Amino acid sequence: MLFPESWLRAFVNPDLDTDALAHRLTMAGLEVEGTAPAAPPFSGVVVARIQEIAPHPNADKLRVCQVDDGSGAMLQIVCGAPNAAAGIKVPLARVGAELPGGMKIGKAKMRGVESSGMLCSARELGLSQDHAGLLELDEDAPVGASLRDVLDLDDTVFELKLTPNRADCLSILGVAREVSALTGASLSLPRFDPVPVTLQDRLPVEVQAPDLCGRFCGRVIRGVNARAQTPAWMKSRLERAGQRSVSALVDISNYVMLELGRPTHVFDLRRIQGGLTVRWARAGERLELLNGQIVDLTPDVGVIAAGEVVESMAGIMGGEATAVTLDTTDIYLEGAFWWAEAIMGRPRRYKVSSEASHRFERGVDFASIPEHLEFTTRLLIDICGGQAGPLDDQLVNTPPREPVRMRLDRCHRVLGVPVSRDEVAGIFTSLGLPFQIEDGDVFVVTPPSYRFDLFIEEDLIEEVARIYGFERIPDVPPRARAKMRVEPETLRGPHALRARMAAQDYQEVINFSFVEEAWERDYAGNADPIRLINPIASQLAVMRSSLIGGLVANVIHNANRKQSRVRVFELGRVFTRDASVADGDLAVAGVSQPQHLAAAAWGPAVDEQWGADTRPVDFFDVKRDLENLLGVLASRLRCIPAPHPALHPGRSARLEIDGRPIGWLGELHPRWAQQNDLPHAPVVFEIDADAVSAVPLPVPSEVSRQPVVIRDLAVWAPDGVSCQDLLDTLARKIQTNANLGIVRDIRLFDVWRDKSAQNPEKSMAFRFWLQDREATLDDATVEQCLSMLLEALVGAHGVRPRT
Repeated sequence: MLFPESWLRAFVNPDLDTDALAHRLTMAGLEVEGTAPAAPPFSGVVVARIQEIAPHPNADKLRVCQVDDGSGAMLQIVCGAPNAAAGIKVPLARVGAELPGGMKIGKAKMRGVESSGMLCSARELGLSQDHAGLLELDEDAPVGASLRDVLDLDDTVFELKLTPNRADCLSILGVAREVSALTGASLSLPRFDPVPVTLQDRLPVEVQAPDLCGRFCGRVIRGVNARAQTPAWMKSRLERAGQRSVSALVDISNYVMLELGRPTHVFDLRRIQGGLTVRWARAGERLELLNGQIVDLTPDVGVIAAGEVVESMAGIMGGEATAVTLDTTDIYLEGAFWWAEAIMGRPRRYKVSSEASHRFERGVDFASIPEHLEFTTRLLIDICGGQAGPLDDQLVNTPPREPVRMRLDRCHRVLGVPVSRDEVAGIFTSLGLPFQIEDGDVFVVTPPSYRFDLFIEEDLIEEVARIYGFERIPDVPPRARAKMRVEPETLRGPHALRARMAAQDYQEVINFSFVEEAWERDYAGNADPIRLINPIASQLAVMRSSLIGGLVANVIHNANRKQSRVRVFELGRVFTRDASVADGDLAVAGVSQPQHLAAAAWGPAVDEQWGADTRPVDFFDVKRDLENLLGVLASRLRCIPAPHPALHPGRSARLEIDGRPIGWLGELHPRWAQQNDLPHAPVVFEIDADAVSAVPLPVPSEVSRQPVVIRDLAVWAPDGVSCQDLLDTLARKIQTNANLGIVRDIRLFDVWRDKSAQNPEKSMAFRFWLQDREATLDDATVEQCLSMLLEALVGAHGVRPRT
């Protein structure tokens, strides 16, 4: 927010220079992002009057002016400005003056005529970009006076960077309240006499949506002169606050908004058919805004309509249909309180930015609307003339001001300093916060109508800290006992999971928790995702229920930038609907928020090198990485073939540990790989991080001194029997037979199919490691073990030995 220092000092004038005032505001939470002079430095420029003007004898476009600069003698100056005329007052750069950019003025001859100075435009003085002619000054400007004094050019423009909760400071009045509280300087509010009511004309207004509009005020004003000139003082303040002067009616509305924080709207009364209706938009309605943009309205957007014709977007921007013009004579002045929840996000959705919506989204004072409309009416009548009708005020549904309690001892604990009760009382009084003291040291504060940021005890403690002064709070480092904690052996936290993934050549990424709706539909099969009320971008409108979409986007981003090998992972939360979840400190009712770990690998299985052939990463490469991540849990992992919306129907598996589903592993579906122009599909997995964070406690065992015996067993199995089925059968047999306790490990090392065979069978070869703790194994014992294992496979799956 921009504003000139002189405007602020018209409300409150503390005994501080510019730098000290900026520092005080910044330390109170209203960060002064920068200060700049209102005009560039120049000297020797005064107010002058053109007394006479005559054509230049040797140039058609130049004229010779006789100018009174207050020195008592007329100066002859040659000027080519088209608006130069006898009787007007303009800036004069005398001989010896220095203009912005280092230009020095001296006597000169222009086409044979001597010129003693230069008449200046606003652009030549660095005041604006207007170079159409001389800068015309007010008639009451004293001739010979310094232009810097007359136009107050030694002013400073402040730029405030406000946090969203301080909407009350989006005005000169709001900042002045803060300065008064910080410095103790008295606050001077603008004084005016209300305009007498000389008309009885009223415009009927019906508020049909109390959840949109809490209060609506307005009045009819007839006979205004829309072509009236905006006063120079008002135009100067607006320009220094970053506003462009448009017309008197618009300028007055903008001025009141900047000075008092009150957005208003001026309708052309003659272009309103019937009365006004405040309601929610209907599907299919359209509106042409003041900026010429045509928008399609949705039922969650508030509007002001005249009959069936939508006139404006409530609290955001007016419509072209009822906009005032220079020919407007009758107006309707409107000021309303719009609920912030009804405005939030709508301007961003329609890519419409306005000063009014910026304020209404954050909360605007609802109690002072009649007073502010009276002030606006006074400015309109004084500048544009006209007659005013009675003020209609509909109080529909305003926010309750719930008291907030602050315990003094709690304030002391949070701030670390014993601020006295009297000092706290003085702080609340200076801020205009009405309060009562209960139970000795409990302050009960009723927030005023313009403070929408005071809800809880900590908000009041923050107010005490701001005004008390952060610089007065001692810089004492915290003290805590340095107690060493034992890291639990059965728990792998998020940092350990990240370290294991990084050790396997995966790079961590952090993606948004809100994603494109198409990702949820395509990659998660989620037709009803959790939608955002106020998305930061139109395409990021839903909460993710899977991490796969973000990782695929990371792969695509890198592939489009000529990266040939990508291995990324993410550890983050996903969001799904779950009616069993209740509200809590870290929970939202109806929303489950588990933490997932997902990874994607794309490109060659290993970096390009001379020692290994280049081949694309496949399902089993990523499965190996997953098993390395799981560690001791890998022996309990089961991959169950199952379909998944994001994965290849024949190359995907549901992951289970001890029968409990923990996630998915597979190759991206060819449809999505083709849609995203990927030459080959990445392989991804996604698992529940909590399910793999708890690991069994390691159990030590004695190392046997006996030699290990290795034997192989190959069997023919039906094509529908998986390797895991055979391994599970062998494991069950070993657990139920004490004689098979010598079997230490079993691994599959070969799979072969005879394509010429009539029956669809496959040969699987297993390698067995056998070892006894007490004695060396003989051949008979080993053969007996293998026979029992083979019998188990034959009985359970109908396999036959391969000879």
